Formats: sequence, structure tokens, C-alpha cells
Amino acid sequence: MTPVLLVLNAGSSSLKFQVFTLGDSEEPQRLFRGLFEGLRGAPHLRIRDRTGTTVADEDFGSDGAFGHEDALLHVAAWMRAHSGGFDLVAVGHRIVHGGMTYCEPVRVTAEVLEALERLVPLAPLHQPHNLEPIRIFRRRFPDLPQVACFDTAFHAGQPEIARLFALPHAMIEGGVRRYGFHGLSYAYIASVLAEYDPALAAGRVVVAHLGNGASLCALNRGASVATTMGFSALDGLPMGTRCGSLDAGIVFYMLREMKLGPAEAERMLYTQSGLLGVSGISNDMRTLRRVAAREPDARRAIDLFVYRIGRELGSLVAALGGIDALIFTAGIGENDAATRAEVLRGAAWAGFELDDAANASGGPRVTRGPGPTAWVIPTDEELMIARGTRAVLSRPRSSRPQPAL
Repeated sequence: MTPVLLVLNAGSSSLKFQVFTLGDSEEPQRLFRGLFEGLRGAPHLRIRDRTGTTVADEDFGSDGAFGHEDALLHVAAWMRAHSGGFDLVAVGHRIVHGGMTYCEPVRVTAEVLEALERLVPLAPLHQPHNLEPIRIFRRRFPDLPQVACFDTAFHAGQPEIARLFALPHAMIEGGVRRYGFHGLSYAYIASVLAEYDPALAAGRVVVAHLGNGASLCALNRGASVATTMGFSALDGLPMGTRCGSLDAGIVFYMLREMKLGPAEAERMLYTQSGLLGVSGISNDMRTLRRVAAREPDARRAIDLFVYRIGRELGSLVAALGGIDALIFTAGIGENDAATRAEVLRGAAWAGFELDDAANASGGPRVTRGPGPTAWVIPTDEELMIARGTRAVLSRPRSSRPQPAL
């Protein structure tokens, strides 16, 4: 039996998972990666092995009854049927919000789960779905260790002044402060900077995590000093369907003048805004790029996205006192050369000189000249979860039987 970790990232209608071996190597080794999408609708599963070869491609009908528990049980059955069987030693979960308490990966107990449920109002789009697989595994395999790894944890060491809002002291003490998100992605990028250029690990770097969720983070010697997301994952850059930063008075206007209820206003800001709201077409940058030449609203959405990146980049350069490098990562950052080019041309004031050929080919370095450099570095949040889970497992604990899958 091969000892393995299962890494989960659960969304409202999807379940991303990866399987890592726990061998003699210090680094967990990826065996498979899979995606269940269309849960509660028309579920579809695709699994690829470590070489990228598709080893499973299944549809599950469209009766709407197939949910996260069905998906998890199917993954367990698939694991039992492959590679001579796996010994599942733990499950690592991506949890968006750890609040002020959880600043490193933690083994999930009933008390931890209860605390994380209290944070749902701070991340209503993500936290409930992140926690659902934990409940399922606790019910199905109560002795199986589960580890929570947090998107907020990487930012916990920021200077206090960077985390404050100008609000009454009682609110701040009650937990209303800047937390920051996408921390698993930023932690991975910080861990590999020296592999691309040793100077990056010791320098002033801004990382642009650009995807359906988007944010920027300022790193000084690999540590987070400021980031664009704040109290919730709604803040900062415009995103696929989220508005990003806005005047808080707009919320009062929505409630008072537009007669929206709190739930309606929240839904509009989280799911009907961003690229989708501005364009009226799509939250997918690929779609907007294809139609931008003939659809002015698509072009406007792209321009706003790039403009806001430039504005926020300037603020993080100020927080760092200068900039040595800009890193592009995540779906848009890694794959959309046009967005990278527009951002770098807009940041020429900081000394960036775009290398068009390198950018078109995906880099990794996409600038030339003596100024600050820009790079394309693929992120790996799942590997960070596997690393965190392994670290928690290595801590002394009482021996418990593990279910074999």
C-alpha cells in the first residue's frame, strides 16, 4: 500500500483534488490531479496523472442530486481501484479564512471546526464550501486526520499598521481588520523565487495573483508586508464576478435608494460585478479578449482591470519603498500575455521594459534592460497544502488507525 495525502479545494459546485505520495523524499510527490465540476447539476470528473495523461473522464447525468459527498466517495472508490491501492494517511484542505487565531496549518478538531464556522460571514462565497468536505470526512472516517491550511495565514506577520482600518478601537479588537487572502499561492511563490533568481528572494517583489479571484501582494525578503485584499475576499482588484474596492457609501446607497436587502446587495457585489458586471458578457478574460474588438463593454472591463492593477501596484511599491520585481501568476497571470503586456506598459514609470517576444512565449522572464524585472511563475497552492499537511503529521501525536482506500 502506498501512503498518500489527499488535498481538497472545494467550491460551491466543484471539487478540485490532488493525490500526493508520502515517501522518503522531503517533498510530497504528486500522483494525480482531478476536478469534479457541475456538482448539483451535471457532474463531470476528469483525472490526470503526473505526466498530464487523462486517466478518468466521466459524466454522471443531470438529475441534480450528485453533491460533494457523492463526489468524495467516488474519488475514494477510484483511489481503491488504482495503483494497487493507497493508504490514505490524511486529508489537507484549503480554507480561505483562518481569522486572527489560525496562522499556520492545524489539525481539525471539533473545536477548530466550530471556530472556522464562525468565520463564514467573513468569506461567505468560499468558507461554507471549504468546510463541507471536512464534515463529510469526520462523519465517514472519524479517525482520519484532517488538516486545515489557510489563505489568510501568510499575511499574519504583516506590520500592524498595514492591517488596521480607521475604525473605532472596539471594532478592531472585535476582528474587523485586514486579513488578506490567496496566501497559499503567495507562500508558494515566495518559496521558489530563488530558483528563478536568487536576488528575488532577498528583494522587494510584488506578486500579481490574477485569476477569477485576483489580488496583489508586496513581499520584502519573501514575507508579506501588504496586500490588496482586506477584511474579506471582496476587496482590492476587480475580479471575475467581485467588485473589488469600492466606497462603503455605495452599500448604503444600495440598501437605502435601490431598496436592496443585505442578501441581495451581497449577491450583487460578490457574483454580479467585476468583469462580468462591467462587460455584461462574461467573467472569463479569454471570452472578453475574443470579443473586445467589437464589444466596447468587454474592452472597458479589460481596461478597468488593468487600470486597477496599475493603481494598486503603485500603492504596494510605495509600501515597499521601491520594487525589484513583479511576478505574474494564476490563470490570467500565467496565460494571458496581453494582460501582462498592458500592465507592464502601464508600469513603465517604475522602470519596467517589456520584452515582447519573451512575454508572448510565456517567459519566465518577460522584461529586459537594467530596471526591475518581471516574471511568469506558475503557482501551486495544492503543493503548499500537501507541505503543510505533512508538517502537521510530523508533529508528535497518539497513534490512530487509518482507513485504507
